[in-house]
Amino acid sequence: MQVDYPTLAKTIAALTEGETDKVALMATLACELHHADDRFDWTGFYRVVAPELLKIGPYQGGHGCLVIPFSRGVCGTAARTGQVQLVADVDEFPGHIACASSTRSEIVLPVFDAAGTVIAVLDIDSNQPAAFDEVDARELSAILAAVFGRG
Repeated sequence: MQVDYPTLAKTIAALTEGETDKVALMATLACELHHADDRFDWTGFYRVVAPELLKIGPYQGGHGCLVIPFSRGVCGTAARTGQVQLVADVDEFPGHIACASSTRSEIVLPVFDAAGTVIAVLDIDSNQPAAFDEVDARELSAILAAVFGRG
């Protein structure tokens, strides 16, 4: 089963309407995204909790890394650069942090608030190689902007 992004976006919009608590929003998105697509093996957020530091937030799947500095890994790169990271093969990414040995590919998207500040990253891992593409990047970015970019 591959995600139906238009339906997923409508579902998430309905579930999050009027909610402003960022952790509640992250928990809802992690759950909905994780169960929307068989490619999604681990789905979760790492929150910016201090300068240059991410800490695990709401997620679905096995255990994740607890703390990730901006200077390390795919999540740190997304937070540091503010750019989506599409990684077809995690073994080819310099400095990849192996939180789960089953991860073969991943997509990490920066999460911006209404002021354009990175407040978190959304990390989706897959046990399949090259599981994600530009369509995923575009659609997931749009969902994140709709939920967290509200004023």
